Amino acid sequence: MAQKRKTTTKKTKRRAEIRDYDTRDTSTMIDPHKPLTFEDIDLDLPKPPPTQVVSIRLPSALLNQLKAFASARDVPYQALIKLLLAESLAREQTAHRVRVSRSNAHATPR
Repeated sequence: MAQKRKTTTKKTKRRAEIRDYDTRDTSTMIDPHKPLTFEDIDLDLPKPPPTQVVSIRLPSALLNQLKAFASARDVPYQALIKLLLAESLAREQTAHRVRVSRSNAHATPR
């Protein structure tokens, strides 16, 4: 019984501290010229997951083609979709860099 009373007392004290803090003007505690970082207040944000679930609608014919293509190569179709997306994105990024560098090379100096 003593353990329960001790826990209840801690919770009651904590709630009182929160209510007291909420009633005070804390704007003087904040220096607008030196923003706090998470490290300053010993706060660690959770790491983002390495993968995320995405739901997209694909035409049935396209999905069937992807599944058949993956099956012929003995690869799970979701892995094939990730591979195709990554390869396509890399190609597009390379092409974009080439276009930008060409347009910068042909730009007339002012």
